[in-house]
Amino acid sequence: MAGKSRWADTEEDAELEAKLKRDKEEKKRLKAEEKARKAAAEAEWEQKRIASRAQQEQALATEPTQHTNSEPATKRRRGKATDEDSSTGESSAKLLRFEAPTWKPTASVENYDKLNDIEEGTYGWVARAKDLRTGKVVALKRLKLDEAVNGAATSRAGLPETGLREIQILKDCSHRNIVGLHEVVLNDAAASYSNTNRKEPIEAVFLVLEFVEHDLKSILEDMAEPFLASEVKTLLRQLGEGVAYLHAHWILHRDLKTSNLLLNNRGQLKIADFGMARYVGDPAPPKLTQLVVTLWYRSPELLLGASTYDASVDMWSVGCIFGELLAREPLLQGRNEVDALSKIFELCGVPTEESWPGFRRLPNARSLRLPSSSNAPAAVTGSMIRAKFPLLTAAGCQLLNALLSLDPRNRPSAADMLRHEYFTQDPKPKHEAMFPTFPSKAGQERRRRRETPNAPGRGQKAPASVDFSGIFAGREREERGGGFSLRMI
Repeated sequence: MAGKSRWADTEEDAELEAKLKRDKEEKKRLKAEEKARKAAAEAEWEQKRIASRAQQEQALATEPTQHTNSEPATKRRRGKATDEDSSTGESSAKLLRFEAPTWKPTASVENYDKLNDIEEGTYGWVARAKDLRTGKVVALKRLKLDEAVNGAATSRAGLPETGLREIQILKDCSHRNIVGLHEVVLNDAAASYSNTNRKEPIEAVFLVLEFVEHDLKSILEDMAEPFLASEVKTLLRQLGEGVAYLHAHWILHRDLKTSNLLLNNRGQLKIADFGMARYVGDPAPPKLTQLVVTLWYRSPELLLGASTYDASVDMWSVGCIFGELLAREPLLQGRNEVDALSKIFELCGVPTEESWPGFRRLPNARSLRLPSSSNAPAAVTGSMIRAKFPLLTAAGCQLLNALLSLDPRNRPSAADMLRHEYFTQDPKPKHEAMFPTFPSKAGQERRRRRETPNAPGRGQKAPASVDFSGIFAGREREERGGGFSLRMI
């Protein structure tokens, strides 16, 4: 008979395992008791609220309908009929009452079980979580709080303006192509303030959003084959519908890019990450933040220092996304503002007073050294989009040229884009139910960091002056062709 292996578990191992098991069960029991206590406190608070409301309604119902002699008579408005019947002396008018929203305690983030991290952005991190009350899987986004320095100590100053805007805009938006906001929750101590009457600091604010399996950037990087023309039309049309809804409600997103576009397994695209969005009017405010939109998707007027802009900056980003869906890589990968502007001019042509009237009046355009329109050949000032996308239809090329127009006044609105003939020509946009599905990274493991620029950070200032001198020095001596450059000697 073989002897006992020296690797077998000893009695000490068995005792340790039993102890760990008991500790785990004790933690579960304590957590269950804590949940029961919170549920009981919430139920008690709700009962008190209902009882108080019933008392108020009973008091209103028992109030006398006639004025007593001691009360002053109600002044009757001139030209209005009396509210009392002359024969009975009783009021014949009925007061209209509307249900107003009631205050209730903010829920705690402890109601959600974090499953895995998804991504970290400029304004917070996003995790996949499960609602312990319903079992529903959601996306949990933690907003970064501002920090205030008091002497040597650093303390939380509160939720920044961008966070307040994001909450307000998401609560106001209801569209199938915009990510939905379920609720806003706080850290456990701050959330239980109303139940314990003890003031606790707000250490974290979380947005509970609907969970969407993919972002468009990851899909483009991992796809073995590019999207079909019908699939590109489906994605672009959904993006246009979401942007049209935002612009119709006076909202500028100001950070449209493929990593902020989510796609579920039913072929439905949703716009997300409203950390840089804001409400505007008509006309737009005279001095808006210049440092908006991720660099690769930033319009030329913003790069040239425009302080007044409108929805056309979002439409430029839509054009960049359109090109990225076709090329499977970002269209204008500039290393900095100067390099980004040079790539824009290489693709869309060098601006002239004819193609972009008044662009020289922009702050950063004064230092540009560009070939004059009389000496520059058409290959320099004309668009190269047709040469870059030879397989794109004439209607698609026309739409992409319009979206990437240097002059923001020539870019179509989102509503006009949806009416373009590109979406009515064959092949027709693919039905969402027939859209391909992809393995969900967000539901399985943490996404890898992508080599893409981040959105401008909160509090950053646009450069006061950028030296664009010499950006295209000598370009008038070049001729441009489809895919190659020829220098004249």
